[in-house]
Amino acid sequence: MRPAAVIFDLDGVIMDSEVLWNEAKRAVVQEWGGRWRDDAPRTMMGMSAPEWSRYMREELAVDREPADIDRAVVEKMERLYRRRLPVLPGAVATVRAHEARWPLGLASSSNRPIIDLALEVAGLSDAFAVTVSSEEVARGKPAPDVYLEAARRLGVEAGECVAIEDSANGIRAGVAAGMTVVAVPNPHYPPDADVLSLARRCVEAIADATPELIDSL
Repeated sequence: MRPAAVIFDLDGVIMDSEVLWNEAKRAVVQEWGGRWRDDAPRTMMGMSAPEWSRYMREELAVDREPADIDRAVVEKMERLYRRRLPVLPGAVATVRAHEARWPLGLASSSNRPIIDLALEVAGLSDAFAVTVSSEEVARGKPAPDVYLEAARRLGVEAGECVAIEDSANGIRAGVAAGMTVVAVPNPHYPPDADVLSLARRCVEAIADATPELIDSL
């Protein structure tokens, strides 16, 4: 059975941005008198904006309302993206190659303004039939909500989609949605072997997730 659609993650798949997100969050924690923890980056990976802003308030002791924390982090990310967009090598060409074969979706934990800015600067705004931020659904990754919503907006069954993911929580989310998952392990925060085993295929770089590979699944 050929896939009905391919759904990409953004951070770690198209953008090498996880480190930037954590730099922005850590800066906000330090500026507002919180306490950063070494395990915070992995803990927050895949969380939606409402989830990680609450985590920063409750677990990292940032004495601000979650909405203020969210806004401050997004402002820092917007400045970083406008200065230099961290597009991964081969990502734009890979997206375009898939666009020629299937309807594409984007299922991201990034905030809506960051998704739109990243795709605009990368020249990919027209490549995706639908884009979904996890702040637009009930739960962030590893819950399947953002992937299920992307499939719903595409008008296809989730089980007929291929998800391309880099993180442990993202892989779990795609699998929980019933999708076939191709893993591109994040080099900064690599998923454990037991999580990678949930993916149908694992490749070293996004450029290796070719249409031919998707067809072979």
